[in-house]
Amino acid sequence: MKPGSSLVLAAIFSGIAVLLAQSATAQSPATHQHSFSGAEHWAHVFDDPSRDAWQKPHEVIQALALPSDAVVADLGSGTGYFAMRFATMVPKGRVYGVDIEPDMVKYLAERAQREKRSNVTAVAGAPDDPRLPEKADLILMVDVFHHIEDRERYFRKLRGSLKPDGRIAIIDFRMESPEGPPKAARIAPEQVKVELKRAGYTLDREHGFLPNQYFLVFRPAKS
Repeated sequence: MKPGSSLVLAAIFSGIAVLLAQSATAQSPATHQHSFSGAEHWAHVFDDPSRDAWQKPHEVIQALALPSDAVVADLGSGTGYFAMRFATMVPKGRVYGVDIEPDMVKYLAERAQREKRSNVTAVAGAPDDPRLPEKADLILMVDVFHHIEDRERYFRKLRGSLKPDGRIAIIDFRMESPEGPPKAARIAPEQVKVELKRAGYTLDREHGFLPNQYFLVFRPAKS
């Protein structure tokens, strides 16, 4: 991943058209062209209520069917759009919001304290390592996959951050979606499946209810 992008790990983001594109690519706080150190500003984009209509966060979390004590890692968490929602759904568990942009990590830590989400921990990750304090039941990556460099190596290493029966959920923009990053920067779901297979994973489930994005869930392949 490119240094200076916000974990991703990161995603893509003057006028109204540009702002709409930014809200569509929300979740990971960086793009190839922009720095996302202004967390307060990007919170208005990432957490815009209009995003819920196409991102369907509640449906996404329900589809993942997590127990109340699950450990969840949101890679590229930005201002906490998904992380804070997961905190409600796993009240006995732990949610790690991981980012490599210091301002985003600071913002999420302060937001968790402000909203009294004691089960949310903001983590300063590295471009090649999320630095999770413990193994996760679920690792979520929303609008992040297409900015990871050397993905096979990254995902092979990421297996060490999963519990034995853990899962990785990847959500990213479809090639034909009218929203999202430039089409040249997108990665088709078929390619994601091929790359994850090479990295040692098997496709566990594929959800089709998101209007703009594919939603793939993987598990480490059995030896």
